[in-house]
Formats: sequence, structure tokens, C-alpha cells
Amino acid sequence: MNKASSADKPYYYAIGRRKSATARVRVSNGNGEITINGKKVNEYFSDSKYLINKLNDPFIAIDALNKHDVSVKVSGGGHDGQIEAIRLGISRALVEQNAELKSTLKRADLLGRDPREKERKKFGLKGARKQRQFTKR
Repeated sequence: MNKASSADKPYYYAIGRRKSATARVRVSNGNGEITINGKKVNEYFSDSKYLINKLNDPFIAIDALNKHDVSVKVSGGGHDGQIEAIRLGISRALVEQNAELKSTLKRADLLGRDPREKERKKFGLKGARKQRQFTKR
């Protein structure tokens, strides 16, 4: 039984979710290029360098910065939710590529999905939990 090397597969696929954002991520060997919805990462998230740096967390954790190309289709949510979804997708795709990386990424807290979602507004209230001001008289 021979093991499949990373050269056998052109890319590794994973899905990441956060809040209402969903990211479909493809990771392949390359030179560190990140494409989101057909645009370069600096074009898509031009307003915040902090968010762009969060995308590199999985690669920094495994000491493989600029060794993988990433192609992403992301939809829903805001910029922060999309970044978190992409980051989770990248981490899952790296584990798909090499299962030995799972413990390293898990210790860096990059494999857990944050389950918090927006709570719906309830009937008779101003928001999800906010009520009208109480008046005694």
C-alpha cells in the first residue's frame, strides 16, 4: 500500500464557516499567492492590513509561509467573519494535505469553529433581548 504524496494531488479542498460567512478554500503548493473571489487578497481586503495578516496564521503556525497558493470563494457575512471562515478553511485544507499538522494547528487554536451566530429578534421586543423601558406609573 503506497502513500499518496502531495505531488499526486494538484490541490486540497476544505470549507470554513463563521457567523453567516462560508468560504470554500483550495490550497496547492506554490509561492504564497492568495486569491479571493478572483481578486488578489490586497484588492479584496484593501481597507485592513490586520485582517490580511490573520490569513497567514495557519502558515506561520506550521512554518510554511509563502509555500502554498490559496484560492477562495467566499460569500455572506462581513469582512471579519469572512477572514475567520477563510482561516478555518485553510487550516482544514492543510490538515487534509498532511494529517501530522493537525496537533500543531489545534494547539494554535486554528481548527475550532466558532459557533456563535446572531440571535434572532423576538416578537414584542426591540431586539433579540432588549425590552421596552419599564415604567411603574
